[in-house]
Amino acid sequence: MNLMTWLRAHQRALLFLCALLTLGGVASVFRLPVALFPDVQFPRVVVSFDAGDRPAEQMMLQVTRPAEEAVRRVPGVRDVRSATTRGTADVSVSFDWGTDMRRAALELSSAVSQVLPTMPVGTTIDLRRMDPTVFPILAYSITSNSILLPKLTDFASYQLRPMLSAVASVANVSVIGGAQEEFHVDVDPLKLHHFGIPLQDVVKAVSAANVVSAVGRLEDHYKLFLVIGNTQLQSEQSIADVAVKSVGNAIVRVRDVGSVSRATEPNWTSVTADGHEAVLLNIYQQPDGNTVQIADSVKQLLDDYRSQLPAGVSLANWYDQSDLIQSSASSVRDAILIGVILAGAVLFLFLRNARIMLVTLIIVPCVIAISVLLMNVWGMTFNIMTLGGIAAAVGLIIDDIIVMLEHLFRRIEESGAADLRARIDAATHEFARPLMSSSAATLVIFAPLAFLSGITGAFFKALSLTMVIGLTVSFAATWFIVPLISEQLLKGSAVQQRHNAGLGDRYDKLLSAALTRPKLVLLGVLPLLIVGGLAYTGVGSGFMPSVDEGGFVLDFRSPPGTSLTESQRLLAQVEQILRDNPNVDTYSRRAGIQLGGGITEAFEGDFFVRLKATDREPIEDVMDDIRSQLEATVPGLEVELLQLMEDLIGDLTSVPQPIEIKLYSDDATALASTAKSVAAAIAKIDGVVDINNGINPAGDAIEVNVDRAAAAFLGLDADTVTKAVSDALAGSVATQIPTGPKMIGVRVWLPANARDMEQKLAKLPISAPDGRIVTLDRVASLQTVSGQPQIARENLKRMNAVTARISGRDLGSTIADLQQTLKQPGLLPPGMYYRLGGLYQQQQIAFHGLVIVLLAAIALVYLLLLFVFESFLTAAVILAMPLLSLPAVFLGLWVTGIELNISAMMGLTMIVGLVTEIAIFYFCEFEALPADLPLHQKLLLTGHNRARPIVMSALAAILTLLPLALAFGAGTAMQQPLAIAIIAGLIAAVPLVLLVMPVLFAVVKSGTTAAARA
Repeated sequence: MNLMTWLRAHQRALLFLCALLTLGGVASVFRLPVALFPDVQFPRVVVSFDAGDRPAEQMMLQVTRPAEEAVRRVPGVRDVRSATTRGTADVSVSFDWGTDMRRAALELSSAVSQVLPTMPVGTTIDLRRMDPTVFPILAYSITSNSILLPKLTDFASYQLRPMLSAVASVANVSVIGGAQEEFHVDVDPLKLHHFGIPLQDVVKAVSAANVVSAVGRLEDHYKLFLVIGNTQLQSEQSIADVAVKSVGNAIVRVRDVGSVSRATEPNWTSVTADGHEAVLLNIYQQPDGNTVQIADSVKQLLDDYRSQLPAGVSLANWYDQSDLIQSSASSVRDAILIGVILAGAVLFLFLRNARIMLVTLIIVPCVIAISVLLMNVWGMTFNIMTLGGIAAAVGLIIDDIIVMLEHLFRRIEESGAADLRARIDAATHEFARPLMSSSAATLVIFAPLAFLSGITGAFFKALSLTMVIGLTVSFAATWFIVPLISEQLLKGSAVQQRHNAGLGDRYDKLLSAALTRPKLVLLGVLPLLIVGGLAYTGVGSGFMPSVDEGGFVLDFRSPPGTSLTESQRLLAQVEQILRDNPNVDTYSRRAGIQLGGGITEAFEGDFFVRLKATDREPIEDVMDDIRSQLEATVPGLEVELLQLMEDLIGDLTSVPQPIEIKLYSDDATALASTAKSVAAAIAKIDGVVDINNGINPAGDAIEVNVDRAAAAFLGLDADTVTKAVSDALAGSVATQIPTGPKMIGVRVWLPANARDMEQKLAKLPISAPDGRIVTLDRVASLQTVSGQPQIARENLKRMNAVTARISGRDLGSTIADLQQTLKQPGLLPPGMYYRLGGLYQQQQIAFHGLVIVLLAAIALVYLLLLFVFESFLTAAVILAMPLLSLPAVFLGLWVTGIELNISAMMGLTMIVGLVTEIAIFYFCEFEALPADLPLHQKLLLTGHNRARPIVMSALAAILTLLPLALAFGAGTAMQQPLAIAIIAGLIAAVPLVLLVMPVLFAVVKSGTTAAARA
């Protein structure tokens, strides 16, 4: 029993199984998790330390260095990088890709915990695994012109946050910005002095007056009572009535020494949205969450709740990650539909049979649906890589179907439809070997990608696995299902004798002429090699393809030490520029806090700017325009503009900037001066923007240097003095009062007008143990010191990183100019050396890995060809065709202005398999002809039979990939370089396989035969 007999015997079961799997795939479309990135464990953990406000050098010695040495001993650690500033330190630990990061995080936590007791008392740690879920997927702003900010904060925290936290797969809802209510007891220092009361006594009195506790139980007859002592404070009046001290027959109350008011906690951050003070809601998803489903659920929940919003409250969405995902899915869907329709048109154009075209329109959706089902089984997600993989695979899926249908059709044309079943049986049997061999040639190139590491491997493994699934399903459907459906649809009068005689005759004449002039044909390949070589030197290089995300991040930094008020004045100018730009839809701004919620200095922060969905300029042009306006009109403000996905990937892999020059030296002074010189030098390079010399000093500080002898003479010590200063400036939260769902603190401190100048700080009253009140300047001196710069280290070596971004140029040529600049004599002092990091380092790692993958793919293809044809000669001639197609890929990239990035390198690798697939079809036909035919006649007959399917399959694949190559929609830009590379390679492959390959084979075969005779 042959294959077709078995298939026909079970055709109802097979067709039902195909339909069942297709329905399962359709259902999986709605069940498969949707996210921006593949499910990747980024091998990076950040450990943050907070030890108060101690100097940076002291932090480095007491906290950072012990932490670095501890984490370095953890198995699998590759790099340790730290940044230390006043009171805080971040230690970034990188592992090898593929490390179990859950286990690694636990081992890091254990290592840090072991050295924590040796660090300053009170040091706290926070350990974070870096993965995409540490950044929000959805964000809203809450503004009002009539409701105060504390009320908005309460509304966000106690109404919206619990409601949104209940949405399935939501990990966290954070509230950023706003203001927290607080009772302030502003104590007059003169009145304290008059009554002889230390400030700390007021704090103790307020704390002791607000008590609620169980004091025992009382059994009275048949009841048991819990006795509760309750002296809770309720309002400003009750706080003001608290007794502090009795003086003679009088009681001194809080109101006698100060005033009580309802205010807000001290806050050194500022958040706005579209120019209004705002409270922001950031929504985070769980690792296995469905981004689009979460976004839809949150939007529906908020839409239903809008009618209950307090009057005057506005709720607006300013970031939605699902927009990019949905636009990517829509773009891929449209690309697939357009590609399938164009491929069907190719079939109809060549075969002139609507039913043949109908077979394609039935099989392709089935293959895609079953592929999605298998993706679901393997636990994959819909993301920008897998969606692109589906779109790119469609062209190859159609290729398999077309060559099978053309072969069936040709056999039916040759003998008519009288014995349709027998002709289909024979054609399917004939085509089994070419189909298996060609499919193996395409699939085998993906095998080396399993060993690809780094960000490239993490992302493109998802794309490759998607394509492997699609191509495997396509092979099975083409072999098992296409013959059965074709038999049903081509019965009766559906098939007529139709021939593409014109195409065949012209090709026969061309090939005959080529075989008689082999030298001329082979010399004709030289222009392709020369032009390809020139294109290779002219094409730029990059890392990840640029995607228009519809929004960008604007990081800013005003001069160190700038007050929040002054920073807001500068930022008002930035906001005006954004409002005046016709491309901007909405924006939010944070100062003293970051997009992800991390706290920073008051003079640092960021904007997120969302652009209009339609009728706007390209995002790179908008960013360049805003950057130039800011540089011209807001001097003193350093800015850096980047798209969010680029920022996200950069943060996950440690450094988001394309350019990073890491300078190494133990001489801090030399590092600082050299960093400034290097930054000035690279600023002259065309296209280098957003330069940061890496010197990040903290703001100025006022040091209180306690005179221990003078303090001891008055019965004081250094700790008492510094505590008194802290109570006066920062205040002391004496107690908390429950109010509704929250606790409101009671802060006791000096009034603002007693602590707003350095001179007033010197006259700060301090109570001595004997009741005397002395001023601070009697026991301490005040000194203003400049902020210490941040201390950066990498692998236990002091380092300063100069970073920059690129605008209007490719990464490769910019780095080449940068390397020439760094070779300038005297730029780096003796003993100092540099290394390049950033995205350029990631690009070099990726390119190195992809080159190895390309070479491995070539070797595996050659091995496969030896198995198929058992001939070194035939295998070598076939392999020459994809290698000769590679120059055309560089030419295609150069003509279209696309950089050679990791997506294009993937296309370069895939061309090896695709062109080999076409060549296999040719030689399988060649070997199927009688062996006694003369070589030239055999080649002519092979070409005559194979020309039409080769042209059809190549043209269909090109047209299917065309929507991706033209980047229809936001999501297709990631796969655009891959599509252009494949299209360029296929355009060159058709004449190479149909003309150059037969000529080359004839020349080599004739030479081999002559040598054997000799």
